[in-house]
Order: sequence, then C-alpha cells, then structure tokens
Amino acid sequence: MKLYYKPASCSLASHILLKEIEADFEIESVNTETSITESGSDYTQINPKKYVPALYLREDLIVTEGPAILQYLADLAPDFEMLPAVRSESRAKVIEHLTYTSSELHKAFSPFFNATADEATKAKAKNEVSKKLQYLDGIFSDGRHFLVDNKISIADLYMFVVCNWCNFVGISLEETPHVARFVERIAKRPATQEAMKAEGLL
Repeated sequence: MKLYYKPASCSLASHILLKEIEADFEIESVNTETSITESGSDYTQINPKKYVPALYLREDLIVTEGPAILQYLADLAPDFEMLPAVRSESRAKVIEHLTYTSSELHKAFSPFFNATADEATKAKAKNEVSKKLQYLDGIFSDGRHFLVDNKISIADLYMFVVCNWCNFVGISLEETPHVARFVERIAKRPATQEAMKAEGLL
C-alpha cells in the first residue's frame, strides 16, 4: 500500500498509524498546489479531490479522507488496539473525538493555510482555535494521557497532528497545559518520531 501525503498536514496522522501498526507501506509526497506527486504523476488521477491523504491499496481501490483511512487501517490490524471493538461504547467515543477533530478543530485552522485570508480572518480563527483548545484541555484535566480509556487510539493521533499545528501558526499552548503535555507525549512516541523524520519535520 502507498500513502500519499503532504509534510505536516493531516496525512501525518495516517503516516504515524502505519508506523504504529508496523505496516508494510510506501509513501509519496504531493504538491497540493500543482497536484503533482513526488514521482511526477498527476495526483488528480489518484484523488480528484486534490488533497491528502490518499491510501492506494490497488488500482481499483483508493481510500481518501483521513478519518476513513485511520479507521480502515486500525481495523486491518486489530492486535494493536488502535480502535476499540465494534459495537463497544469505547469505539463510539473514539469516533466521536475523531469526528470532532475533523469537523471542528481541523476546520478552525483552515484560514491559517489559506493564502487569501487576511489578518482579521486569521485573528478570528485564532480565537476559535483557542476556544476549542480550552475544551480539549478540560477533557485532559482529569489526568488522562489519552482520549478514551486512557489508551492510545486513532483519535489521539489525529488530534495530536492538528494541535501540533499551533507550533506553525503562532498559537501558544501555555494557556492549555494539559493539551501541551498531550502533544508532547504523542510527539515522543517512536512511531511519531519515525513518521516526522520521514517527512523531513525532524
């Protein structure tokens, strides 16, 4: 299988998971502005949506959308327990956090990566991100290390990647110390280190 990615983007969560489950895979970077891959291929032929990630399994099966890829890979390697069992309450909570990260937290960062966004728009986005970080800080304030059952899951990986964007857009995590420690905790995991090094981030 091959993961199409852009360094430090949301595709990093899928990259980390592939490392966590010790999968046999390849990676290929994508210039999302030109839709040309590292090998010179037309990325629109792989993913017409033009964004990452995309997981190539075979010519007639390419999975797109980060949350879908994360769930597929976790189910592919159940022994690593990155997603709780089907029909369990814990699985519902993991998917809840995964969905929140996708629909709320990730979305709140969008203006920072939009070249046409003015400073007023970015200031508003910073306020929205800060509110969501406060919400997450409340979740971790009970001392848990991970979102559900105090066990790492795909929700933690995705949330880590998005929260880590604060380091790229000038948002301090000082006012959300529990989130800051969560980000630091995931960043130190061997799989995270390996994926980030492979993407040229370390």
